[in-house]
Amino acid sequence: MSFRRSPLRIALVAPPVVPVPPLRYGGTERIVGVLADQLHARGYEVTLYAAGDSRVPCRLVPVVPQALWRSGFDGNPAPFFEREVEMVLRDAARYDIIHSHLEGRGFELARNSPTPVVSTLHGRVDVGPTALMLDRYLDVGLVAISANQRSHFPHANWLAVVHNGLPLEQMPLGSGGGGYLLMVGRLAPEKGIPQAIELSRRSGLPLVVAAKAIEPREIEIYESFVAPASALGHVRFVGEVGGAARDQLFANAMATVMLGDWPEPFGLVAIESLAAGTPVIARRAGALPEIVESGTDGFVVEDVDGAVDVIARIGELDRATIRQRALARFSAERMVDGYVDVYERVLTGASGSAAESVHSGTFSALKASTTRDPGAVFERDRV
Repeated sequence: MSFRRSPLRIALVAPPVVPVPPLRYGGTERIVGVLADQLHARGYEVTLYAAGDSRVPCRLVPVVPQALWRSGFDGNPAPFFEREVEMVLRDAARYDIIHSHLEGRGFELARNSPTPVVSTLHGRVDVGPTALMLDRYLDVGLVAISANQRSHFPHANWLAVVHNGLPLEQMPLGSGGGGYLLMVGRLAPEKGIPQAIELSRRSGLPLVVAAKAIEPREIEIYESFVAPASALGHVRFVGEVGGAARDQLFANAMATVMLGDWPEPFGLVAIESLAAGTPVIARRAGALPEIVESGTDGFVVEDVDGAVDVIARIGELDRATIRQRALARFSAERMVDGYVDVYERVLTGASGSAAESVHSGTFSALKASTTRDPGAVFERDRV
């Protein structure tokens, strides 16, 4: 299969809120950073629309001088997204394909662009702003990051399911010798903070919590749950940790716990833990059962009682096997292969196979369409 020109000209469009790649928090921006690096290394002509303090090897078009969060902005970001969409539309003819990571805020870009647009959704589509928009944008070609995410809105124009991937080979293989349970992520009720603390108390294993506590809601969770448990000796709070220090936390943990009832659209924390050989104890929610094969990579449980029951079985799992499986299923290369295939299908007008399932680390091409509605009325994003 060949493209209409070589090298392919690809525009990646990232939110202006966090730099690409992010310094610490920012799952979408991590994935966009990997895409930019990998596509550039493969010889594609890549342009990234993102915050001006992003650091990528490809051409960067700054949509704001500095990422909004880093600049201290805490207002409504909608005007910045609208301006970014206008910038990309202005330049659209320069590219062969545009890959949006703006969630629903990029739907008008996809509808009005003279260049085909692929839109990856990184967030929830069962509830929230994007979910409210999907029925009005059934012409927009979407990529899901998990089969579970896609299942919440099956009649959308899904082009493929492409699991996220990261350069996981840099993760150290650990022995779990730290003797603690680990929780990494946001301090939010839906992330399972109370459940993780309860598991620590009932199992007698210390819990290390690596999460940011900056926003008012996060501080409230810290004061209500984490601080009291820390005072009792159940929890050690280390704040937001990045880089090698975070990798080592994964490697030294007995298990990573993900016990929230929030339906994770994917779960980057899970694949990082697995790449360090560290089992994941995950609640049966969202995409986590697609990532964690119970009894091999960790355990999928229904509640805290189930998590307590499997603690004694952690030692049965082979950490080297867990790591090998993660590197094979969720590599950056495999993710980029999936997206390149999507680009090819869109540009050639090929129909994908209507596969209903996704194997870990691969994608299923579900439907390809480049339908456009040039006469559509521009409707301001009210998100």
